[in-house]
Amino acid sequence: SAAQSLVFSLFLLNVFYTCVSSLYFHIGETEKKCFIEEIPDETMIIGNYRTQLYDKQREEYLPATQGLGMFVEVKDPDDKVILSRQYGSEGRFTFTSHTPGEHQICLHSNSSKFSLFAGGMLRVHLDIQVGEHANNYAEIAAKDKLTELQLRVRQLVEQVDQIQKEQNYQRYREERFRQTSESTNQRVLWWSIVQTLILVAIGIWQMRHLKGFFEAKKLV
Repeated sequence: SAAQSLVFSLFLLNVFYTCVSSLYFHIGETEKKCFIEEIPDETMIIGNYRTQLYDKQREEYLPATQGLGMFVEVKDPDDKVILSRQYGSEGRFTFTSHTPGEHQICLHSNSSKFSLFAGGMLRVHLDIQVGEHANNYAEIAAKDKLTELQLRVRQLVEQVDQIQKEQNYQRYREERFRQTSESTNQRVLWWSIVQTLILVAIGIWQMRHLKGFFEAKKLV
């Protein structure tokens, strides 16, 4: 139906939109910036970055010198470090996810070159590509000697594979949410039972206390 086609189109748009993200941010000498990326399992991620230092004389950002480096650290949803490496002022980092969920990507400048900052700010341009968007199809076509049709078919196959991974990840998230909901409902149920037992116990104690009081006063 038209409604199902619209929902599927929106899902595809969401998949392709989340597969590529580009941004820039500013960091100081001792500052650390971290980003969260929700990634399916067995998915390749490529991050490209370049740095710029603020020139006070020109009042603009200029390409950073080669002496300035960036430290990149990536942690999986289990807080396990899967990438920890020092790079230059411009570079590329690559890793493959093995656990679906939120991956933390952190960047900060190397501490041995703080003199290059001169108290200024560092601008970092970061481009993160996820899944089949991380592939360089021009290189693949040249290496495997693929025709335009063969290359297009390969792109479509890898896009379908990425969509399947996204769907599996959404099912994984749904399952985790369902388990959390059931666990919460079970705890609420047990807490209600405990409250009821406490109220019954207090009621019985009050009745016995009042009965003892009346008997002591010889009113009963």
